[in-house]
Amino acid sequence: MTLALVLVILAGLVAVGYGIITTQQVMKAPAGNERMQEIAGAIQEGASAYLSKQYTTIAIVGAVATVLLLLFFGFDFVPAFGFVIGAVLSGAAGYIGMLISVRANVRTTEASRHGLQQGLDIAFKAGAVTGMLVAGLALLGLAGYFAILTLGLGFEEESRRVVNGLVALSLGASLISVFARLGGGIFTKGADVGGDLVGKVEAGIPEDDPRNAATIADNVGDNVGDCAGMAADLFETYVVTIAATMVLASILFVGIPAGEDGGLSAVQTFMLYPLAIGGSCILTSIAGTYFVKLSKGSTNVMGALYKGLIATGVLSIGALLIVTYFVTGFSDQYVIPGAGGDGLRTFTGMSLFWCGLLGLAVTGAIVWVTEYYTGTGFRPVKSVAKASESGHGTNVIQGLAVSMEATALPALIIIVGIVTAFSLAGLYGIAIAVTTMLALAGMIVALDAFGPVTDNAGGIAEMSELEGSVRDTTDALDAVGNTTKAVTKGYAIGSAGLGALVLFAAYAEDLRYFASKPETYPFFDGLVVDYSLINPYVIVGLFFGGLLPFLFGSMAMMAVGRAASAIVEEVRRQFKEKPGIMDRTEKPDYARAVDLLTGAAIKEMILPSLLPILGPIVLYIAVGAVAGTAQALAAVGAMLMGVIITGLFLALSMTAGGGAWDNAKKYIEDGNHGGKGSEAHKAAVTGDTVGDPYKDTAGPAVNPMIKITNIVALLLLAFLASQGAA
Repeated sequence: MTLALVLVILAGLVAVGYGIITTQQVMKAPAGNERMQEIAGAIQEGASAYLSKQYTTIAIVGAVATVLLLLFFGFDFVPAFGFVIGAVLSGAAGYIGMLISVRANVRTTEASRHGLQQGLDIAFKAGAVTGMLVAGLALLGLAGYFAILTLGLGFEEESRRVVNGLVALSLGASLISVFARLGGGIFTKGADVGGDLVGKVEAGIPEDDPRNAATIADNVGDNVGDCAGMAADLFETYVVTIAATMVLASILFVGIPAGEDGGLSAVQTFMLYPLAIGGSCILTSIAGTYFVKLSKGSTNVMGALYKGLIATGVLSIGALLIVTYFVTGFSDQYVIPGAGGDGLRTFTGMSLFWCGLLGLAVTGAIVWVTEYYTGTGFRPVKSVAKASESGHGTNVIQGLAVSMEATALPALIIIVGIVTAFSLAGLYGIAIAVTTMLALAGMIVALDAFGPVTDNAGGIAEMSELEGSVRDTTDALDAVGNTTKAVTKGYAIGSAGLGALVLFAAYAEDLRYFASKPETYPFFDGLVVDYSLINPYVIVGLFFGGLLPFLFGSMAMMAVGRAASAIVEEVRRQFKEKPGIMDRTEKPDYARAVDLLTGAAIKEMILPSLLPILGPIVLYIAVGAVAGTAQALAAVGAMLMGVIITGLFLALSMTAGGGAWDNAKKYIEDGNHGGKGSEAHKAAVTGDTVGDPYKDTAGPAVNPMIKITNIVALLLLAFLASQGAA
């Protein structure tokens, strides 16, 4: 084990240690009066009950997947054990983060009674716990398993088994992610949409009013969707991107000598490099958390959070420079003899530094574009609010228009990033740019997890009937929380799209590598895979891949619709059977709404989650039966590109459009275009009802769906490579 790998593992442990210490600080804060603690207890109970049932279901699916991996790889425990590590750590990051979130919410409410800075401090610390656990556990899983495999197997002798273990670890993380994103999204948006339709529109009561039976479920949903779900999502993206970069390195640099200083082989150097970037940026993210403070006399919460993000980015530039110098050197020449036919022959360590810097720039650009399309101070949201004056239909039309427009700038940013990184260091340069984007995941998740904490804090203040000044403070925090959640989703989608591109490159390079060694991998002996667009099976793969995100998104949207309809009926029933609810002489049955949504979410998440797992396998078998193995492999490769392209645009559109609809409603509620209760407000509520499952269920869940499809294809290749002649 090299010193650099030891330092990477230590960096992961530092992140976990930071999470433990910060958790203790949060838990020492006062938890408010008895009524506040009662409400917080109900939220904690509901969130724990939901996640326990969800993880029980996932554990059953995971056990089946583990057995299948053992069977497919001839009882080789390396892939199966990697799968279990990825799944367990991903679930742990989300679950622990949620446990902190549902305990920090009431403490944020209490702190907000004393001022904006105090509320900000507790809410952000809670988010930082989740963020650092995501990055720390992800890095520990990857670096720790890589160290175990290389020490136990001998890397040079068993490099393919090491790679298979890393890919299977990614699959475990991805499986948890798609279930967490989809199930949590169905739960939270079923409660949100159903509660709004009956509470705001029919009964005319405010959001988070304790008379609405869906209120507790809505607050539970914020945590299981935006905290546990986002944590699992970015954990998976982090793991998948770094693992895919390591897989690419294991293929591209085979037989290439080390740099001028000798030492590690080029394969080992470039498999270690992304891990070292992740380890160094965990430390810069921790440092960045200490910059999150309001300036004296300021109420600019977003500015305080951005100070932490900017500090993390600036410190990461220095960390990247140091890591590049010590791992690859600045001037050492590395040769890729015709890798992938790209014609690239040499690059230096300094080229990789510029690729990493490019990744940071892409992150900043995507964050800015997402805020532009979802922030209340900019044209897109104001245009949706203005359209609400004309009615419900024009609100929806304008929201859809904004959602489609919002895909253009991120796509152009990604295009520039791909071309620039490729010109600097080929496919590996693209992978390093994405790796550096994901290296900031600790701080980005901290910003996201800040959102559900402040949202819950506002709900607790409303239900506890605290003084108006407290609700004003929590509303100021919550408004920023909505923006940070949207920004984080934009970041997650952009990095997921580029990460999936790295996975596709790994598939193409893996296929080329196997075909070049027929004596070792006889299954691929004589196979010629034609990716040209005049090959009809390539077109078939593109179309098949392109339809999957739309079908997946449709299933997710319909699942939210069914869950919301059930909540609407339940809340109406309680209003009818308990007339004392409205005059506060009777209490709603909150637990019934939570149980109803839990059952619906667990049931509805299964079928869509099978699409990305079965898609590559079904296509391979179907095309293989008609046209043979070579055409089947070409179709699967084309399918991956189809999934990436349509999935990226669909996710960007849904996330930005949903955020614009949500904040247009809030913009009107702030007193614009007639304010609360006006016809424009009613139209905006309708738009927000459409946008909720867009931005919080279907759009974000497309992220892991794209990557699972690619990972399954990689494992399919690994399985075929273990077989005899085709």
